[in-house]
Amino acid sequence: MTKSILFQLFSSFFRIGAFTFGGGWAMISLIEREIVDKRKWIDRPEFLDLLAVAQSLPGILAVNISVVVGDKLRGLRGSLAAAGGTILPSFMIILAIAMFLTPETITSSPTLTAIFKGIRPVVVALIVTPVITSARAAGMSWRTLWIPAVVALAIWSKLPVVSNPILFITVGALGGWWLTRRSRLALKRRKEAGGE
Repeated sequence: MTKSILFQLFSSFFRIGAFTFGGGWAMISLIEREIVDKRKWIDRPEFLDLLAVAQSLPGILAVNISVVVGDKLRGLRGSLAAAGGTILPSFMIILAIAMFLTPETITSSPTLTAIFKGIRPVVVALIVTPVITSARAAGMSWRTLWIPAVVALAIWSKLPVVSNPILFITVGALGGWWLTRRSRLALKRRKEAGGE
């Protein structure tokens, strides 16, 4: 049973890695569809939590999410199987490109140039889709939409200190901790008041 899950992890992430252009964010919607909707290994709220962990870790998002999903399902062996599946197709494709396609070959070939221009809008759609689905699943509403909008604009501004994503990750973590603590204390006070 474990070997079967490990193979499924490897093959699922291998397929996702082989057919995703645009990096980690473009992979998120495919990973979500595969492990949440199709295989039902993880439910959507838990997937969002794992995605938040993967984003907070240093390194490549696609590899990070595969590692945390693999770890959740089968520990270290699951992490290795999922990460191997994610990395191997990219490694093989990059090796093939390095061997056969030089930057000069791509720019001098009208066909290759047209192919890469055609891929660009699709990559944008693949990146936008998980942002929208993640916002819905996280319970974002029009009242809270200002938070990611302000953070995105601040990061995009490239102003010193303010444009640092680490600042917003830290502020978000502290804010979440503070709000959770505050709501727990309020609940505790209500229980104590009700018991008196």
